[in-house]
Amino acid sequence: MRARRRVRLSLFRDESGVTTVGMAVALLVTLSLVFSSAQVYRINTASAEIQEVADAAVLAAENEVAEFMVAVRVCDAAVLSMTLLSASACGLGAVALCVPAGASIGGQLVELGEKVAEARDSFARKAEAGLNALQRALPFLAAANAASVAAANNPRGAAAGYFAAAVLVPFEGEPISIADAQAVSDAGKAVSDSAEDIRAAAERAEQAAEQANEAKLRAFERDCGACPAYCMYERADHLASLPADDNPLYRSVDAWSFSVALKRAQAYYPARLAAEHPASSSVAEQANSELRKRFYAYASEQLSTGYVVETPDAFEARFPHLFRSTEELRSTPLYDEAVYPVTDRDGVLTMHAWPGCPNAAGAVSAGSIRSLEAGGYQTCELCAFTPSSLGNVAAASTAIDNGFEYHYEAVARAAEDYARAREELAPKAAEVKGRAGGLIDACAQAMADLGPQRIAASPPGAKGAIALVVNVDASAADAGFESAFVSGGRTLGTRAAVSGATLLADAGHDGSTVITSLLDGFGQGGGAAVGAARVVLDCWSGLLSAFAQGQEALSGAIEGAFGSLPLASASGLGAWASGKLRDAVAACGLEPVKLDALKPVLVNTGRVAEAGDDAFSVRFREAKRRAPATSSGSGSLFAGLVDDVEGGALGLLDDAEGGVTVASVELPVGGVRIPVKLALPSFAADEARGFVAMCAQKVRSAVGAAAGARAWE
Repeated sequence: MRARRRVRLSLFRDESGVTTVGMAVALLVTLSLVFSSAQVYRINTASAEIQEVADAAVLAAENEVAEFMVAVRVCDAAVLSMTLLSASACGLGAVALCVPAGASIGGQLVELGEKVAEARDSFARKAEAGLNALQRALPFLAAANAASVAAANNPRGAAAGYFAAAVLVPFEGEPISIADAQAVSDAGKAVSDSAEDIRAAAERAEQAAEQANEAKLRAFERDCGACPAYCMYERADHLASLPADDNPLYRSVDAWSFSVALKRAQAYYPARLAAEHPASSSVAEQANSELRKRFYAYASEQLSTGYVVETPDAFEARFPHLFRSTEELRSTPLYDEAVYPVTDRDGVLTMHAWPGCPNAAGAVSAGSIRSLEAGGYQTCELCAFTPSSLGNVAAASTAIDNGFEYHYEAVARAAEDYARAREELAPKAAEVKGRAGGLIDACAQAMADLGPQRIAASPPGAKGAIALVVNVDASAADAGFESAFVSGGRTLGTRAAVSGATLLADAGHDGSTVITSLLDGFGQGGGAAVGAARVVLDCWSGLLSAFAQGQEALSGAIEGAFGSLPLASASGLGAWASGKLRDAVAACGLEPVKLDALKPVLVNTGRVAEAGDDAFSVRFREAKRRAPATSSGSGSLFAGLVDDVEGGALGLLDDAEGGVTVASVELPVGGVRIPVKLALPSFAADEARGFVAMCAQKVRSAVGAAAGARAWE
């Protein structure tokens, strides 16, 4: 026994170690293991390639859904911009109608606003039909794109290899509907119906405002606008040396108000009273100085009762009139004041200008100018006081332009004219505001109501896509590894794989750039447009950004349009109307649309199938459930899935042939016409029909002929 064992061991080793035979056997075993492992790796790698192709195919199929959603967003942006444009044009028209200079362009804006509303509704109807047709074509587009991507993975020069059939989940989408813009149409019609009444009322208000402004300009010139010529400012500076705080100088009537003139006069007379003194020592000059003091004191008292109250809607003022003659003096309290000394010399009564008159010593009583004018008094030979003495104090300074009273009286009369004109203006302006204000609010309310409305889309593939891929290329199993250590002559059999994908929002990528790039062409039409058409096109250019920027773009477009309208007016109704529209639009609170880009990502096929309730999803879930138990059953179900894919895709080809034009944006200005279109994959439709059918047949036959199936994961 031991001898036999020694003989056997001696074949592989001897007393010196491993024998030559032992070494040879070890080498042969090692080489066999190396080549066997390499062959296994090569087969597994070749089999795994089909999963990568399936992943690429399903991503290509779901990418068509992502492209469809871009088309939906473009249509949504166009509908939103045209809705806002119609309401904006009507609102801007109502604003312009409040100003006579803007009445013509205002009427045109309202007319264009109504036409834009009609164009918006027309586009909405076409877009609704186009998007529905496009989503019916999505299963074909997805299947065609998946088949094309799979075929692109065939080895160069190979006529056949990979074939793919893709299906979207759900297979049919929800119908898309776009609401009409009745609120905008109603607002536009209301503005159009009231346009003539607003225009006429604005014209009447403007005439009253022009009269008021003419009176204000006259007052401004008399107060300080004529400087350095004679005016209240110049006279107050020269005669009373008023400080700048009490004697301000205004260069513009827009910055000036009647209160400036009143305050100047209220400061002037106390200053003159405080500084008054006789120009000489003569009794007559002293008497005149005393009479001037009485006039200044009276003027100070009267002006202290003056006031100016001015608001945008009303004006009320009191500029007391000062007497300019004895006749006007009679209507003042000064006429009856018994403050003048009366002397009695041997029965002859004499009235004096002031107690300081040398002849007034021993006065027995005091009299008034009324009693002096009634008679019975002798004129003093020193002070020469007569019934006209006090009245003459202001006569000269009121009658010629070198007197302060001359310019003050002009301002006082202009204030009365201004008040009358403002009184006439108030009801006329209120009529315009009453007519236009409600219409402006209606236009802004239409924006607020319709702005948040979005086009809701749940197309085929909204839940995801599933691709069924086979590789029928019978390549040699030992290709690249031919050797005597591994048996040859066998081929890699048909391989099959499935893959799923769905759409996810990519928060790291702003989809507004896609929308913006697609809408860039929208604002390029109508370059030669002028007037109202130019305003509308410029406004639309800004409103196109409202989809992504919301309220900021809406307010910016309205503000930009104001700069193109003649809103300056004497009545101030242009500023009021523009402010009214600005505030109403700002209150809309239009929110920007969330524009995260949608991108296809790989997911488990089971999740995609579970998300759908159509026939394909049900059959797919059943096939996957039964696959681990029986390969033959799963093969028949797999073929049934292919039937669903082929029938749905080919049945929708006619709707998508040559590319799908969803709708065309057509504005009634500038000849603007921009189509919203989604093209087919790069190959021709007829070829695509045959290609999809062939891929489906290959997948069906390949799976049916397969001898086994790998468990689904």
